[in-house]
Amino acid sequence: MGIDGVIKHVAKMSSVPNKRIGIIGCPFSKGQQKRGPELAPQESLDVLDYGDVDIAHRKYTPSYPRNMRNYGQIVGTVVNLASKVEEILKDDRMVVTLGGDHSVAIGSIGAHLMHNKDIAVIWVDAHADINTSLTSVSGNIHGMTVAVLAKELESYWPQLPGMEWLKNKLSLKDIVYIGLRSIDPLEKLIMSKFNVHAYGMEDIDRYGIYDIVQNALQYVDPEKKKSYHVSYDIDSLDGLEAPSTGTRGYEEVSISFGITSSKLVISVRGGLSLREGICILEEIYDTGRLAAVDLVELNPAIGSEDDVSKTVDAAIQILKAACGTVRKGVLPNDAVIPKP
Repeated sequence: MGIDGVIKHVAKMSSVPNKRIGIIGCPFSKGQQKRGPELAPQESLDVLDYGDVDIAHRKYTPSYPRNMRNYGQIVGTVVNLASKVEEILKDDRMVVTLGGDHSVAIGSIGAHLMHNKDIAVIWVDAHADINTSLTSVSGNIHGMTVAVLAKELESYWPQLPGMEWLKNKLSLKDIVYIGLRSIDPLEKLIMSKFNVHAYGMEDIDRYGIYDIVQNALQYVDPEKKKSYHVSYDIDSLDGLEAPSTGTRGYEEVSISFGITSSKLVISVRGGLSLREGICILEEIYDTGRLAAVDLVELNPAIGSEDDVSKTVDAAIQILKAACGTVRKGVLPNDAVIPKP
């Protein structure tokens, strides 16, 4: 079961408040399974499937920036995604975008900014994704998403052909990170220079997830009037909670063997518990201003069948919280206790 299983489960939820939701599949990720289009709107959860985004294929041209892998394909795909996201927002539905890798947020957040300039982004992730093409070691664009969107970083980019539609940029004052535990040194430099607000796992350990979320929302939206966009990478959860993700946090550890040295790549442990991950969405939903959610980096091609099942279940619980499910139960409307 992959993303299709997530969608079918969410569509069948009956214990959530009335909520109009539009779901988009953006299966842009190598090794990512394309979900099925079947989804039936239910009585208490008005869910409408807006289909999958067409994955664009643009030929390479010399004008494309260096060190940005699959740039042409990504540019075309996020443009297509942005169009669907804007359509859902105009239909007055909450947008749920299912990736795919985190580069899809260029399209979803970009469209949200076109629809409403006054948004706040809550980025839940193990990684900051704020590299530019000049700071990235890998050249993978899913690690550059925030930097592409950021108004303050425009002068740090070369020309980005095909991104001209992204006129309303995101101020770094309007984003807050939760759950960071693997940040590149130059990302840390960028975040420090522009005073980007971030809560790492050590902050969550110290203060608890409830207070962290409240403080994050107070920082990013002190007047309590902005439209919220949660961009949620499943790798923010600890590997024990969500093992089937394509970008689990990794750190390189140098190990010496006599006169030679080699690199051992190990998984970065110590991520969010599922309870903490759910709490983030519950608290944001309760504000009444949650307009869009991205759920990305779930990869059913990674791990055993049990790993995939566990990760999909975690994704379902996260989405249920985003849709208003209350873990202690919901009082049914107009219901009576039956008597014999």
